[in-house]
Amino acid sequence: MSREQLIDHAVATALEVVGNVKPDQLDAPTPCAEFDVRALVNHLLFWGPSLNAAGRKGSVALPAASEAEADLTAGDWAAELTAVLRDRAEAWREPSAWEGTTTLGGPQEMPAGMIGAMVLGETVVHTWDLARATGQAATWDAGLLEFLHADLLQSAQMGRDMGIYGPEVPVPADAPLIDRIVGLTGRTP
Repeated sequence: MSREQLIDHAVATALEVVGNVKPDQLDAPTPCAEFDVRALVNHLLFWGPSLNAAGRKGSVALPAASEAEADLTAGDWAAELTAVLRDRAEAWREPSAWEGTTTLGGPQEMPAGMIGAMVLGETVVHTWDLARATGQAATWDAGLLEFLHADLLQSAQMGRDMGIYGPEVPVPADAPLIDRIVGLTGRTP
């Protein structure tokens, strides 16, 4: 399976999970310690357009100076998040999205393949967070999880150094791949 196809699989699961989040679940805690469901949705809406723009080698203005200063969940957040996710699949489905360099809105250019893998990770792991918080059983394509696990084995320490991931949570080597993935990002499966 190509990298371009992986994003379609990640987004399909994310769309299913987002579509099943109930309004009364917005205050539920998530496995991501600093977010309840509302804050996680806000995070996804705040940064989502930047992740999508990176696939087009562009940038977008952030809605506020920080996500703490923006409440993007006041309107029809489910429809907005659905649109962001569909746009993500469209942006990263293009082979050119994975070639050359791109940015996440800042001046530092990084390999587009590395950014694309980060976008996949962000999509899958936060979908897992939402599913866990709202009592859903999400599933992903095995090829997607294999790609993401292999990438995280190489990049998770950099994510921890940047403060994006928490300390690794030990997970048995024979645990399901999604459990090993979330363990690498500091979550307890």
